[in-house]
Parts: sequence; C-alpha cells; structure tokens
Amino acid sequence: MKNFYTYFYAICLCVILSSCSSDSNSDAVDDLPVIDKTLNQRGLGESAHDLLSDDKYTSMNIEVLYVNGFQPTTAAMENFKSFLEERTFKPNGITISYQEVESSGLSPFEIEEVYDIEKEERSFYSVGDEISVYIYFADGSNEGDTDKRFILGSAYRNTSMVIYGETINKFAARVNAPSKSVIETAVLNHEFGHLFGLVNVGTELQSDHEDEENNGHCTEENCLMRASLEFGSGIIDQVRGTPPEMGPKCIADLRANGGK
Repeated sequence: MKNFYTYFYAICLCVILSSCSSDSNSDAVDDLPVIDKTLNQRGLGESAHDLLSDDKYTSMNIEVLYVNGFQPTTAAMENFKSFLEERTFKPNGITISYQEVESSGLSPFEIEEVYDIEKEERSFYSVGDEISVYIYFADGSNEGDTDKRFILGSAYRNTSMVIYGETINKFAARVNAPSKSVIETAVLNHEFGHLFGLVNVGTELQSDHEDEENNGHCTEENCLMRASLEFGSGIIDQVRGTPPEMGPKCIADLRANGGK
C-alpha cells in the first residue's frame, strides 16, 4: 500500500449506507527562457518547498483544464485560491487560468492514461520565478471504482492533479451529501495538501501524527488530511456543509518547510 501512495494519493468514497509547450522536454525560442518540462515530472511531494516558499518561485500559476460540462464551480475555485494564499508565500501572486478541452473518450481512467492526457494537453510549465500546477477535471471516473468505493481525485507527480468530475457530480446528487462546491473544495485542498508533501510525503514531520494504517494522512481529529475524508460517510460527517480545515500539526509541518 505504501508503494501505491508513493505514486499518487486518491480521495475515494466508500458508500455502504509560464510558458508554452511542445513535444520536447526543453525548448527555447530566441531570448525566451528555456522550458524544462522535467521540473514538473518529478515525484509526489518533491516540489513541496518550492510550492510553499518564495525561495525560488515568487508566483504560482494554476492551469485548470476541463471537459465541457465539468468546469469547477466558481465558489470552489475561490475557496481553493484562498487556501493556497493562506498557506504559501507567493508575493507576486497566484493566478488561475481555465481552458476547455475535448473529451479523451478514455473513461474510466487508468492513472497512466491521465499521464498521457497531461502530456498532450498541458500548456504551462515552471519557468523563471513562476511555478506551475496542472489540474485536470475529467469527464469520467477512475477505473478502480467499485460499487462501494469511488475515487474523487488523485494527486500525482510533483505539480499534477486529476479531479474526476463525473464522480463528483454523482456524489453531490446523493441525499444528505454536501454541495458540489463544498466537495470540490475538499478534494482540491486535500489533494494539494499531498502536493505540499503531507503527510510525511516530502514534508518532514514535526510531530508524530502520520496515520500508520493510511500512509500520507493525518491522525488529528477533523483535519483536512485525515484518511476518513476518503470515505463517503467520512466526507459527510467531517464536512457538514463546509470544507474541512487543516489541523495545527499539518500546518506546523508546512511552516517548517517554508510555508505559512
């Protein structure tokens, strides 16, 4: 299980109830900066310090790609940006860009197919003093879903996330489920927590709060990074109409790694 989480983390539900791109890894046009795509193709948590601090990158660009019908809600993205501003030092700001893309027709998705979509569709890479993050709102589900377990999103590599929009839409329509915007906020913030290197995935622990039975997650009650957030009943019980917040032990870890 720990090896699995090395590659990506997933929020899942158990219901029992600046730059330009090309095909090469680095490009230069006249006097423009060289774009090294490998900076965004590293392991999960490896860019935690760069995302949190302004030591190397003083701004952040979030590239959001979505298939028609699966654009994230305005409220969720506003909440998400506020979350990033609260936890990171980016004096030159955090920008979010949106682009609609064609359906890949690959749903349900294997994570390898998500990699391929990113390779084809991603336009922005870290360059100069700006770090770039890629988020894909997919028009489908994860191939690992079962009748009782549904994956909502996955953080993978150092600056990449996928959100399974179809699964979120279906879950938000359930009786007693949180609103779509609240679910999206919880998924986005939780998965970015993994990009931040939580819990013990690139950001060093300042205290003993990693869940030994659920690697990469927190033992603090009601923390955003708790593993219970991965299950349907857990999301409903923990969210209760508002997105969960990060606990003080996780915040302490982030601060020690350059964050707020």
